[in-house]
Amino acid sequence: MKKIVLLLLCSFIVIIMLPITVSADMGPKPSVVVDFKGVNGESYYATLLSSVESTGPFSSIGSNGESMLSKDDEDYDVLLKFATYKDIDGYYFLQYFEECTETHQFSWTYYPPQRFKILLYFPQTDQFVVSDNIYERYAFSSYYTAEVSNASLIVEESYDYTNETLSLIARIILTIALEIGVALLFGFHEKRQLRFIFIVNLITQIALNFALNFIHYQLGSLMLFIFYFLMEIVIFMVEAIFYTIFLKKYSPKKVPGWKPVFYALIANAFSFALGIGLFAIIPGMF
Repeated sequence: MKKIVLLLLCSFIVIIMLPITVSADMGPKPSVVVDFKGVNGESYYATLLSSVESTGPFSSIGSNGESMLSKDDEDYDVLLKFATYKDIDGYYFLQYFEECTETHQFSWTYYPPQRFKILLYFPQTDQFVVSDNIYERYAFSSYYTAEVSNASLIVEESYDYTNETLSLIARIILTIALEIGVALLFGFHEKRQLRFIFIVNLITQIALNFALNFIHYQLGSLMLFIFYFLMEIVIFMVEAIFYTIFLKKYSPKKVPGWKPVFYALIANAFSFALGIGLFAIIPGMF
């Protein structure tokens, strides 16, 4: 059994590491979200200062004096204020900013800078507050919490790793339970058969879900779905081979050749549908 487990694990790892070409500009783009604390009763705007002069459609005003807003726009004066700010580290204002007075949250969801500083502007007092440190996107969707205190910003990463871990465990348990249930419906009742199916699913589901978590963390939801579909095909092929060999071996009765393959197909189709359903109903599960 140990040799079987090792062979299965090695097969799965080798296959999922095969190169898959995808378009770098398709689907959702990376984002940076900052939640602010400590600001009450005062209007303020936020932006990210970039280490480079442009990212995607956003760029600094530069020597040509062209801006992304016209003089008739409501926030034109705020844009000019940000544009006049001189950062001691030479970081650039790329003309993207948001008012955060009501939401206390800033979201840059389309081509945010990779390396940045956080800058706030308070129009009532005509003051700026800038982060002391330089930050870098650490995930496809990078979350931060910034405490505004004594004209300074205390910033921490705030990605919900605990919830991600619990969701990962819940997905694995639900999927294995589903595939064991399908196995019983297919007539695989022997203890050795069920134990083998459990071990196979434990290995494949742990590997699959860790891979999906990493892909979602680094590349976002669209790549998650693409790789999810492709990896489910890989898992079906691997499981079909192992089930064909060993479910027959562990059965006191003759098992038709098509049955293990068909079981692998149906079980993986149901588990794939379960994953899509969980994402649709409870997005936090991914």
